[in-house]
Amino acid sequence: MTVTMTATDWLALLTHFLSLSLLAVGGAITTAPDMHRYLVNEQHWLSDGQFSSSIALAQAAPGPNVLFIALLGWNVGMNAGGGIGAGALAWSYAALGVLLAMIGIMLPSTTLTFTVARWGHQNRELRAVRAFKQGMAPIVIALLIATGWILAASHGSAVKNWTLWLVTGLTALLVWRTRLHMLWLLATGGLLGWFGWV
Repeated sequence: MTVTMTATDWLALLTHFLSLSLLAVGGAITTAPDMHRYLVNEQHWLSDGQFSSSIALAQAAPGPNVLFIALLGWNVGMNAGGGIGAGALAWSYAALGVLLAMIGIMLPSTTLTFTVARWGHQNRELRAVRAFKQGMAPIVIALLIATGWILAASHGSAVKNWTLWLVTGLTALLVWRTRLHMLWLLATGGLLGWFGWV
């Protein structure tokens, strides 16, 4: 996939991640639906497969889950540079994409979190502070559900891929109703994929 990006487009990429940073309550992954809307549907800088693969790869890798932002920026830069085989220009654009995406997602939220956490700790007994903390829980849950929906929808219709949807539903039920460790569920999903059953 090759895209053409101007300086204005690079600035738009930075400003979009700057704005999403302030909405990343519950982590950067909660803003994935809006990233998908912007990068895939509106700007067409990434394909649906690149977007989903970036998240899947970063979530499977050890380290902070914000790594998917770096991969999204990398893929935007690679696409702008003409692909992995295009040489040094593509690699330079990829590095620029990583830099802009990571600065955008990290700078506002880190600054705000540092400032608010200090204030919140000093005023933790205030009713408004306690209410804010309790009110954020349903918002984070809804954002995580929306992220899951976007990632699941990229695999096609429920009728066509009914086995994926069945495994997803069973996994959600097991997480909700049992104390089964997540690693067992991940291993089971990996084995089902390995054998081609899903």
